[in-house]
Amino acid sequence: MFKVPGFGLLALVALGVAQSSFTLSSPDIPANSTIKAEQVYNGFGCTGQNISPALQWSGAPADTKSFALIVHDPDAPTGVGGFTHWIVYNIPANVNRLEKGAGNPQGRGLPAGAVQAVTSFGTPGWGGPCPPVGDKPHRYEFTLYALRVEKLELPANASQALVGFNINGNAIAKASFTAFYGR
Repeated sequence: MFKVPGFGLLALVALGVAQSSFTLSSPDIPANSTIKAEQVYNGFGCTGQNISPALQWSGAPADTKSFALIVHDPDAPTGVGGFTHWIVYNIPANVNRLEKGAGNPQGRGLPAGAVQAVTSFGTPGWGGPCPPVGDKPHRYEFTLYALRVEKLELPANASQALVGFNINGNAIAKASFTAFYGR
């Protein structure tokens, strides 16, 4: 048994229960599957369509005030902890899905108020998988965070590190799945 300062055992048990019923899935990318060309990046030698997948979730904690999404490849050989393919935050608490294609650079199709942060590609919006040729298939971790705040107050040009720090600092639960892609 361990103790976390500021949290009683009941709070830890409640968080565990909330997380176990909080789920994230995609009709376009089943968990543990290979990502299709439709979602693959179109550039850097990849010839995909670069369309963000539809995502849906359920079971968020009752006290969720907003959501944030991060799609990350921890296997990318960047030297700085992987490659971030999509960040969306300020997704309203009454939303339970993102439609296919919502990750276009202009954010058309995102829920009102949602914001896309700059990815490792240097632009906002979905940037699909495009690992180096010959690498083993990379893992693409889709993680949705339930947040305790309605809105993250961040500058328009906020770095990935600043956005991620604020997401993690306000998370009350998270749901995730992993898919793969290699070439």
